[in-house]
Amino acid sequence: MIKYRELKRRYELDGGEKTISHLSEALAQKQLAPEDFSLRDLAEALVPDGHHWVRSLDPRSSSGVQVLESEAVDATAFLNIAGQLIYAKIMDAFRQEAFVASRLVATIPTRLNGEKIPGIARVSDTVDEIAPGMPYPSLGFGEDYIETPATAKRGFIVPVTREAIFFDRTHLVLSRAAEVGEILGLNKEKRLLDAIVGATNPYKWKGAAYNTYQAATPWINVKTANELIDWTDVDAAEQLFAEMLDPNTGEPVLVRANTVLVMPAYRHAAHRVFNAEEITYTGTGANTATTAANPLGNYRVFESRLAYRRIVASGVAAADAKKWWFLGDFHKAFAYMENWPITVTQSPLGSEADFNNDIVVRFKASERGAAAVLNPRYVVKCTG
Repeated sequence: MIKYRELKRRYELDGGEKTISHLSEALAQKQLAPEDFSLRDLAEALVPDGHHWVRSLDPRSSSGVQVLESEAVDATAFLNIAGQLIYAKIMDAFRQEAFVASRLVATIPTRLNGEKIPGIARVSDTVDEIAPGMPYPSLGFGEDYIETPATAKRGFIVPVTREAIFFDRTHLVLSRAAEVGEILGLNKEKRLLDAIVGATNPYKWKGAAYNTYQAATPWINVKTANELIDWTDVDAAEQLFAEMLDPNTGEPVLVRANTVLVMPAYRHAAHRVFNAEEITYTGTGANTATTAANPLGNYRVFESRLAYRRIVASGVAAADAKKWWFLGDFHKAFAYMENWPITVTQSPLGSEADFNNDIVVRFKASERGAAAVLNPRYVVKCTG
């Protein structure tokens, strides 16, 4: 049970920054939950003369025309604590376990609305023997770059009304906050998955746009008729990496696949294939079987219902979509170009919304970014 009087005393002794830091840590470690708090009790404890202020939210507390007080109410402590609770609820929903893609890809902070990421492409890699006294040759370099898509801003506002405080409808406010976090997280997840499964193709290399998955030159990272049944199907996908060459040098792309993404229908099949202790191989026409330790133990296996639905939404038949799976180093292949992470800001007390809509305070959550393909040669798509 929250001791509001003690919370107020700690706020006065330690200051707002330290109190909020301790509260944030307790919420992150699940020692406290936003649902443990009451907006009304917080207001009564943290706003000076809080009982009077909460009662003033009820028009029945005065007779005749109620005149708004000209002296501003110091609700800083209340707003800071309430804001931290709403932020925690938004972030819990934004980072839920179902959002697999958000954990697989890299997040790259950027201040640009679409970025041109330069690289250096070697155009001469011949290493000749240098005779004594002769000068070292210069190594030529050519321009190489990718362009990431323009970013977009998304967000919502969580209002806290007079009724929410007076009637102590804390659960309703937190439910709205969770919905905001889930919607923003789901939207980000879908955009990332669309890039991963190839429903969208934001890869632009040296000024030319390419589909992420290619069945021919300049790279091949699609393996058809390769349903995930046993280790040989993984080996077939890995062979595409063995043939993958850097287009500038002709040298192999140094990729080590470490992650697998499968559809829900193949979740158990994937865990069987990658987590088995041993494998048994019987060659074609062989009379003996060879048993060995499973060489696939270094892979991380993820499954995503959302990925399956995004593939179906792109026009692939459900019976075919459930057999799709992806193998590679997703952290090097994809990224979320982030102008700013999900951020929560609050409006001041006494705003126009308070007079017009009885909204005491509003909390705005927003994030801005875009899904990008950094290098499609680090991932392979397999179909059944």
